[in-house]
Amino acid sequence: MLNSGTINGLPAGKSQIFLESRCIYLLDGGGQFLNSGSIRVVFAKFFRRDPFERPAAALYDGIVRQARQPAFYEAAGVPDTVDGRFEMISLHAFLVMRHLKGRGEAARKLSQALFDSMFADMDQSLREIGVGDLSVGKRIKQMAKAFYGRIAAYETALDGGAETLEQALTRDLYGTLDTVAPDAVVRLAAYVRAADQALGAQGLETLMEGKAEFGELPVGQER
Repeated sequence: MLNSGTINGLPAGKSQIFLESRCIYLLDGGGQFLNSGSIRVVFAKFFRRDPFERPAAALYDGIVRQARQPAFYEAAGVPDTVDGRFEMISLHAFLVMRHLKGRGEAARKLSQALFDSMFADMDQSLREIGVGDLSVGKRIKQMAKAFYGRIAAYETALDGGAETLEQALTRDLYGTLDTVAPDAVVRLAAYVRAADQALGAQGLETLMEGKAEFGELPVGQER
């Protein structure tokens, strides 16, 4: 049993949690048992929810729903494969993050939480399809590197860089295809430009609430 108000040999400077006989004992950094009021404060901090977790999860759910729309795989010729779906999720995540960028500390934290949600889902998905534990970390690093590369390419293209958006999409999003119909690329590029404008028009407050409106899908398709 724990009978003393102090425990010898505890590292100083950190609160400690001990479980004994189905009871929880909390000690401060000096090894002193905390009173009930202090315990409530410590547990409030310990179990405090990240305020950006919920809106980030809502944004990511919306991104995945949009990325799964059949119009992209029919009208825009995106390959309906694991790679193709990753590309579409990456594209929509980029568009949301683009409109959180440089909008203040809260927007930065939401963007980071969205990134975390996205790659936590990728990690889980890889495990569900049978990728071994030793390989998951390596695959996630490769996917994150690819994602950052696409962010740079798409943002430069949308900002009027030397490479057009059509060229960036052909190389990256359609990269697993031997050939891609030029009109399919044009449709997707037009969608991306329109979605970029739609996100800009809806304002930061809506994004901070976990809502993203991407606008109309590629030509002739319904949501």
